[in-house]
Formats: sequence, C-alpha cells, structure tokens
Amino acid sequence: MKPLILHGHHAGPNPYKINLILENLNLPYEEKFWVLGEDSKGVKGPEFLKINENGRVPALEDPNTGIVSWESQAVINYLLRVYDKSYTLCPGPDASEQDRVDYDKWIAFLITTFAPMMGQRNWYVHFNAIDNPDAKKRYEEQTLRCFGVLEGQLAKTGGKSILPSGFSAVDCHFWPWLRGYGLAQLNISAFEFCGRWIREIGERPEVKRIDEFLAKAKQN
Repeated sequence: MKPLILHGHHAGPNPYKINLILENLNLPYEEKFWVLGEDSKGVKGPEFLKINENGRVPALEDPNTGIVSWESQAVINYLLRVYDKSYTLCPGPDASEQDRVDYDKWIAFLITTFAPMMGQRNWYVHFNAIDNPDAKKRYEEQTLRCFGVLEGQLAKTGGKSILPSGFSAVDCHFWPWLRGYGLAQLNISAFEFCGRWIREIGERPEVKRIDEFLAKAKQN
C-alpha cells in the first residue's frame, strides 16, 4: 500500500484530526507542511490551490485510489468509508439509529458551534489588529457554554470518551480543539469531565506519537 499524503501545517487543530484517524487505522502516510501565504509553499499559492481550491488545510491525497479530499469532515468520512472496514471509529451496520444520530450530532456540534466559537476567541485574543474587549468576552462566554454542553455528555462516561460506546472519530474531531483551551486563555476548571477527558486522550500512544512527530517536523 502506498502512503497517503496529508497536507497540513505546524499549527492549528484541523489537520491533527486527520493524523489521529490515520494513526488509529494504522494507515501509512506522509505529511507535507504548508505555510500561510501565496508563494510556492503557501496555502494560497498556485501549487496548493491545485489540491484545495479553498486554500485551507487539511487536504488528503490517496495514491491508492486517486482520490483527493479536503475539509476535515470530508477527509475523515472518506477514510472511514474506505479503510475502517471493521468500524473501529464509527457506527457499524449493527448500530442503532440513535447511535448513528448521536455520532452525527456531536460531530456537527463541534464543526458548527464549538470550533467556530473557540476559533473566534483565539482570533480576538491573539490576532485582531484592534483590542476588542466586547468580542473577547462574547467568544469566551460562548466557548465556555460549549464546554458546559460537552461536560454533560462526558459525565456519562466519566470523561473517558464522548460517546458511551468508547473512543471514536468523534473524539478525534474534538481533541485538537479542546486541548487548545490554554491558548484561548480559557479557565475550564469548572468542567471536571472535560479536564479528565483531555488528560485521558493526551495519554493515548498515538497522540504522543503525533506530538513527537509534529515537534520534530517543526524543527526542520
């Protein structure tokens, strides 16, 4: 099997989701790192725009099938359809309809609500040209509200996994975002099970492998 090609960068949560899926499915892959900008190494440059017209990472090329995909959910869905034949990370054919709905709704919650709120929080804390206390407060409150929603779900498993059935692609979607609470300057001490989940997932072997790999890649 030829290695899949993951296109990412050294920071940001979304490519990390794909690392997690690839590692958990034991798929061989290489990662090509891009930077912001419009030059030959930039995500807005002509070379990368041939892969992803939207100029964002992650993107994935699969030389085994000829498929090119971008947007983290689309990439993950592709990998699960094609390579997770034993349904280790997603509901299988015997799953109940409620199990399928729960899987879908928590991923949707991350993509449509949790991640955008935290992304905006990070923008106004770190990158906005003019200090905007109202915006920082709004996105702090909204992100913490999202932590509260997730806290109730994680209480059902004692902070071990988001779905009661165990570790799944849902956890892969959430992990790179939740671990960034410090960067977003958020105090999550009130959310016991979110904190427990962050520590639990952080101890997984594949997470440590990815962290080590990304740290070495950043030095090169």
